[in-house]
Amino acid sequence: MQLTKKQFNVLVALEAANRTLSQREIAERVGFSVGTVNKIMGGLTEAGLVSGGGITGQGLDALEPYRVKRAIIMAAGFGSRLVPITLNTPKPLVRVRGQRIIDSTLDALVAAGIPEIYVIRGYLGEQFDQLLYKYPMIKFIENPIYNEANNIASAVCAGALLRGAYVLEADLLLHNPTLITKYQYESNYLGIPVDKTDDWCFKVDGDVITGMGIGGKSCHQMVGISYWTEADGSRLVEHIKEVYTAPGGKERYWDQVPLEYHLADYTVHVRECLAEDIIEIDTFSELKKLDQTYCV
Repeated sequence: MQLTKKQFNVLVALEAANRTLSQREIAERVGFSVGTVNKIMGGLTEAGLVSGGGITGQGLDALEPYRVKRAIIMAAGFGSRLVPITLNTPKPLVRVRGQRIIDSTLDALVAAGIPEIYVIRGYLGEQFDQLLYKYPMIKFIENPIYNEANNIASAVCAGALLRGAYVLEADLLLHNPTLITKYQYESNYLGIPVDKTDDWCFKVDGDVITGMGIGGKSCHQMVGISYWTEADGSRLVEHIKEVYTAPGGKERYWDQVPLEYHLADYTVHVRECLAEDIIEIDTFSELKKLDQTYCV
C-alpha cells in the first residue's frame, strides 16, 4: 500500500510509541488536528494497518519500504579552521566536554536502529579505528584523495550506498537525537528557519528546496544531515559522477549536485529543526567557547 505523507506520519508515531495512543496523543505528536487524525485513523483501520489505537503487523509492513537502509558519515576532511587541534586529530574525533564530536551522531544512529553505518575517512584515517571499541558495527570507506578535492570526492567513494541513506557531516554536535529516525518518507535536508544568515542556506517554496547559496534572508540555514530515497539516491550516484568528472568538478561540494546543477531532477524537501538541536563547530574559537579546557 502506498501511504500518503499524513498516513505515514501517523503510523510512524504509533510505531515509535510502541503502545496504543489516543487520537489526541497522536495529534500532539504529529502536529495535526484531532479531526484530521480521526479521518486518517479511519482509513488506516479500514486498511487493517491500525487496530484499537495501535499499529498492526500489516501497518509495520506498510512502513517497511520507507525504512532507512544506511547512514554515510562524511569524515575525510582536514578541518583547517580548527587548527591547532586538528594538526594531530581529525576534527570528528576532537573531544568536547569529554566526548568525541562524532559520537553524538553515531549514538543517534544506533538508537534509531539504522542497520548499516559507514564512515568515510581520509585525513589521519587510521585514528578512526578507535571508534570500533564503542561502535563495532561501523564500516569504513577510504577516500584517498581527500586532500585533492572537496567533499564531492567522498560522495563518489560512497557510490551506490547513497540509495535509501542518510548522509551526515561528521562535525555536528547533535543535541536532539530524535531528528534521526528509522523511517523517512521523502528526500529531505535539515534546515533551520532564520530571518537572516551569512552561512549556506536554502530557498524554499512551501517545504520544497528551490535553490541553495551562501547568505540569505527569510530562508533556511543548511544543516549537514540529509536523506535520499532509493530512486533519488540512484540518480544522485550518476549525477555526482557527472559533475565530479567535469572541468572543475573536484572543487564542488556534493550538495551542489542535487540542489544546484541538477535541481530540476529532484524534489528535495526541507525538514525543519531548531538552532539548539545541532551545533556545528567551525572554528577553534567556537570550540573554546563550548569547552573551557581548550582555553590554555
